[in-house]
Amino acid sequence: MRTRPRRLVVATVALLATVAGLPAAAADRHDPQDRQNRQNRQEHPAHGGMSATVRYTEYGIAHIVARDYTSLGFGTGWAQAADQVCTLADGFLTVRGERSRFFGPDAAADDLSSASSNLSSDLYFRGVRQSRTVEKLLDQPAPLGPGRQAEDLMRGFAAGYNTWLKQGRISDPACRGAAWVRPITGLDVAARFYALAVLGGQGGTVDEITSAQPPTGSPARAERTGPDADALVRAVRERTADTDMGSNAVAFSGETTANGRGLLLGNPHYPWHGGRRFWQAQQTIPGELDVAGAALLGSPTISIGYNAHVAWSHTVSTGVPFNVHRLTLDPADPTVYLVDGARERMRKRTVTVAVKGGAPVTRTQWWTRYGPVVAASEPGAQLPLTWTATTAYAVNDPNAANLRFADTSLGFAKARGTADVQRSLARHQGLPWVDTIAADSAGHSLFTQSQILPRITDDLASRCSTDLGRATYPAVGLAILDGSRGDCTLGSDPDAVQRGTFGPAHMPALKDAPYAENSNDSAWLANADRPLTGYERVFGDIGTQRSLRTRGAVEDVAAMAERGGLTVRDLERQQFANRVPAADLAVADSAKACAALPGGTATGSDGKAVDVSEACAVLAAWDRTMDTGSRGALLFDRFWRKLTAKVPAAQRWKVPFSAADPVRTPNTLNTAAPGFATALADTVTELRAAGISLDSRLGEHQFVVRNGQRIPVHGGTEGLGVWNKIEPEWDRVRGGYTEVTAGSSHIQAVGWDGSRCPVARTLLTYAQSSNPYSPHFSDQTRLFYGEKWVTWRFCAKDIQSSPALRTVHVRER
Repeated sequence: MRTRPRRLVVATVALLATVAGLPAAAADRHDPQDRQNRQNRQEHPAHGGMSATVRYTEYGIAHIVARDYTSLGFGTGWAQAADQVCTLADGFLTVRGERSRFFGPDAAADDLSSASSNLSSDLYFRGVRQSRTVEKLLDQPAPLGPGRQAEDLMRGFAAGYNTWLKQGRISDPACRGAAWVRPITGLDVAARFYALAVLGGQGGTVDEITSAQPPTGSPARAERTGPDADALVRAVRERTADTDMGSNAVAFSGETTANGRGLLLGNPHYPWHGGRRFWQAQQTIPGELDVAGAALLGSPTISIGYNAHVAWSHTVSTGVPFNVHRLTLDPADPTVYLVDGARERMRKRTVTVAVKGGAPVTRTQWWTRYGPVVAASEPGAQLPLTWTATTAYAVNDPNAANLRFADTSLGFAKARGTADVQRSLARHQGLPWVDTIAADSAGHSLFTQSQILPRITDDLASRCSTDLGRATYPAVGLAILDGSRGDCTLGSDPDAVQRGTFGPAHMPALKDAPYAENSNDSAWLANADRPLTGYERVFGDIGTQRSLRTRGAVEDVAAMAERGGLTVRDLERQQFANRVPAADLAVADSAKACAALPGGTATGSDGKAVDVSEACAVLAAWDRTMDTGSRGALLFDRFWRKLTAKVPAAQRWKVPFSAADPVRTPNTLNTAAPGFATALADTVTELRAAGISLDSRLGEHQFVVRNGQRIPVHGGTEGLGVWNKIEPEWDRVRGGYTEVTAGSSHIQAVGWDGSRCPVARTLLTYAQSSNPYSPHFSDQTRLFYGEKWVTWRFCAKDIQSSPALRTVHVRER
């Protein structure tokens, strides 16, 4: 039995900080001994309480040095708050279930769950807090619960955040003077990890959990609204195709590179706003830890990064991290369900939420041995299931018992090669919904889908699926099992840390292939020459059509690997090639069919004839890239969106998909499809109505505005298949894409040259700070526009020589 206190409550701390500017750095360069003495003082602060040194280099990148994990968390929390205090405070409000109290119940919630309103978000997260879910996970001994180092980081992070708050320096208008910006505890940091862990399961069905209520009225009336299998399949497909979370990553082995060492290019596609942003840092405990990269906001660990030996990135996987159990209800009471004929009563979770300007709201949630009951109350639900007099549905989310993400990331941070990355995944089993791609300085490459999934084997699904499950499991990997049968309980693998999940032996993995790549399709084509098969359907599909982004990525990286002699510079070129796979397949045929239209006209959706002849010439002349200077890129983008919306996938191509040629099929656009000419006419009408020239440069109408200035943005949307993915918002009034919601975020290109210092180029597309008064509010966004990179300063000598060096010592009193 553990006797060490587990609750992460933080004492009040205060800042004792001094800022050493450029003159001190300049003096260091004149006196080597003084420079060494100064460095020793910075890297080994005095004992007695939490303390850290934060050294800032170009673009506000924080290099944090501390003597232990608590102090490292302290420095990380302090530095994150300095850049992102409003976003962080907003997220901590979410996991406490207090959004309605300050912002009102009806306002849209943040992005830490799928909740459609603050009230729905609060009902869920207050329920988590009230039931002490996170505390119970913290009380679990490792490896089921987090380890000591991870807890120390969380506790220290909260202390550092609170220390920064006590300075009263908030200048960001988003929260300056706001009552909701308050001190936090280590429990709040752990709760934020929890919110991220369940994002693919309970967190994706928050509305359905908080609105599920027993049916009222006669049983006959209550039975008339059963779930529809086709609607459920569509809803799950839409959920998994969510464009604000994705990624590309590729690892090249030493047999493809110029020096025999590995290379890694990571290109995660995450939101540009809100609580799921990345933040760049380097974390160092001398002799113990030295890692650089990006942390998700609110996290004290590096989520995607590298060290002197290994680099890794993540891509959102196709594994379905939850399943559903159909409950057979007692005819006399819809809150009682039967398992092997025995009655079990649902557990009521009554939650009260404080509401701004009104009386508190109290609602009841219903929980079972499998998890919470879910039921759709509005159209467009994530899970369109119903609760009738005889049937209900409960969601099983194994990540609701997973607080091991930080431990897994720490294992990566200390790894000396891809084998250590795999060992961390096997030891901690803490990744909820991502794949891992890694490369190391010895020339190894790795792809693995090591994530927490419910242990749904194909055999179990065959034996125990309901009628709905027999439709959803083969189609989208969602198992819907008969919850009335005890023999349908999820089993456990002997190598699994957590009951009811798969162990490492079941995880698809590809080691030491010339390249290992993923662009959010299944593990099948991580390398087209070495396809992965034999895994259960819940992990993803096999032998099915790949996305255009996967097809384009595999074409690109396979060609790079075959060419060989690769360097970090080749990774940089791949990131910003901005090639459009959809255009390579379709634009020539589109231009030809356009030119053949009688009289150069096409009929729009409104029945009016439109002169499209100018569009034909623009498409024919386009360079087929999404560079800011490309003429015709915007025209094709708008046309392709309309075409794919009007022409079903089965009618879009003349040559169908073939599993024997998955990268090159389907192909040959069916320009005779009825929607082709209509999409062309509607596009020309739309652009002319907005005052946009058909041959305008992309950057003139795809941009973001930062402090009143336009910054053009290159890259393209998911449907175009562009590696450098950008999801922009179309503004009819202003004419064009005037903001980016998600896309390329923390990009890293990493290699090694035999020294202790990795060769790393990075870019945080939306920059370090969300504060418009910060000098680092949009500086890297401008770099992104210019297709330029940050040369990372990893080694101490490079950090000390930075012309932008600024050093801050922070200490707990």
